[in-house]
Amino acid sequence: MVLNNKVVVVTGGAGFLGAKFCSAIAKQGGIAVVADVDIDAARKVAAQISEIHPGHAEAVILDITSLDSVKSLINDLHQRHGHIDALVNNAYPRNREYGKKLEEVSYESFCENVSLHLGGYFLTAQQFGIHFRKHGGGNIINMSSIYGAMPPRFEVYAETHMTMPVEYAAIKSAINHLTRYFAQYFKGDSIRVNSLSPGGILDGQPEPFLQKYNAHCNGKGMLAPQDVCGSLVYLLSDASMYVTGQNLIVDDGFAL
Repeated sequence: MVLNNKVVVVTGGAGFLGAKFCSAIAKQGGIAVVADVDIDAARKVAAQISEIHPGHAEAVILDITSLDSVKSLINDLHQRHGHIDALVNNAYPRNREYGKKLEEVSYESFCENVSLHLGGYFLTAQQFGIHFRKHGGGNIINMSSIYGAMPPRFEVYAETHMTMPVEYAAIKSAINHLTRYFAQYFKGDSIRVNSLSPGGILDGQPEPFLQKYNAHCNGKGMLAPQDVCGSLVYLLSDASMYVTGQNLIVDDGFAL
């Protein structure tokens, strides 16, 4: 139980990766705060986790782009638990235009997606960092991506409807540097800030893409959500207490 009674907020906690993260946190004895803009989905995830790990999951509503929403969550959790130990910035907000090929992306849409995703991570990290500094320290983990650390391999998307969105590359690379900025800014305040960069996560991608993608890997290829959970738990645990300002890549060798 390496996360024994640690209160860990997971933004986007009801999502594809977030739900697995919350389950892993509860399994290791932590209290997983399933924070999501969709409160019904968050309650469903928290209820499923609580059936196996009673008392180790709770659902809260959170809009990472709203200062009032973030502050309200922090105040409520501190009042109820007396402490907050970690934030996992995992939410993935985007507009309806997200995911188009470069030639089709409008300036307005690009700016909106950067504001929602990168701006939301800034806001939550800022407010949780201020809270952690007032209360003796804390831990922030920003979910990034291999495509925040390397250029896209566009050839793996050939013969599919898929692409690697330009917004995603800009956002995730910025998150990596935002992580280092926050780690440096809060140095000396007992606050650790790291990013976690998974490779591709298997989610119904077409076979031509999978074959090309997996050819760059060490054997597993596309990862399952649970393949990233061990690294997240490590960054949340005291085993990594002297790790800060780092970007941990988990991709079965794809980026090599």
